[in-house]
Amino acid sequence: MARRVLYPLYQFGNPQLRVFRSNFFLTLVRPGREQPPDTVQFRIPIEMTKFDVKNYLQKIYSVPVATVRTRIQYGTNKKRNHLNQRVKTPDYKVAYVQLGQQQTFEFPDIFPEKDTKAAEGTMEDLQDKFMEDEKQRQKGDPRRGGVTDWFGL
Repeated sequence: MARRVLYPLYQFGNPQLRVFRSNFFLTLVRPGREQPPDTVQFRIPIEMTKFDVKNYLQKIYSVPVATVRTRIQYGTNKKRNHLNQRVKTPDYKVAYVQLGQQQTFEFPDIFPEKDTKAAEGTMEDLQDKFMEDEKQRQKGDPRRGGVTDWFGL
């Protein structure tokens, strides 16, 4: 069920300057499992229906939508706070949108992998790299002000 929106009353005059904004926000989510290339996953508010999602994408973004499937993901309540009271994470709704007209969607690669070439070199190069990594790993924490790690508080 969509939230009820009260539009301003009609006022005489031309042109009618009105801007209608949606009350909903869709969040694009990287799917946890492999999905078909024409399916996109969104996290949406609980009040939003399949028809709202379809209209939202078609009217605002001009995306052809074939079908919309939704499910409600219930939040866990296994955590406990400092008073030993159960803490429940909020519920949310997930929408799976199947695009129309043979369109596909590939999730953007925001953090591309660095070029990791096979270590081509001599044994001395590998040993030097290993020693540099080992020195970096054994460096102390600069926040401790020179106090060794074994001297804990």
